[in-house]
Amino acid sequence: MCPQVIVLNHPGQINAGYAPVLDCHTAHIACKFNELIEKIDRRSGKKLEDNPKFVKSGDAAIINLVPSKPLSVETFSEYPPLGRFAVRDMKQTVAVGVIKEVTKKEISGKVTKAAQKADKKK
Repeated sequence: MCPQVIVLNHPGQINAGYAPVLDCHTAHIACKFNELIEKIDRRSGKKLEDNPKFVKSGDAAIINLVPSKPLSVETFSEYPPLGRFAVRDMKQTVAVGVIKEVTKKEISGKVTKAAQKADKKK
């Protein structure tokens, strides 16, 4: 997923590879900041820098975020309650964000014998 994140209160710099806990709706899942795509202006949303090395308190950025477990989210424009999240680390809220884009993964499970029989009957 590619969210827009605003860093509120982090003592140092946030680099690619940072892995805090993401609180989205009722889920609390560890996520990894896989890539910092672009640094943007907080107010206007205009691009300031491509592929920044780091972001710090007060900065806003578009990032590539990868959850460690399956996570059910939607884009903010489609469904706002599942499109907002908070980034928590060190027992405090470090950043907040909204989800701009979601890349869904195809999940294939084991097909049971009963399901195979049902497919044959059709």
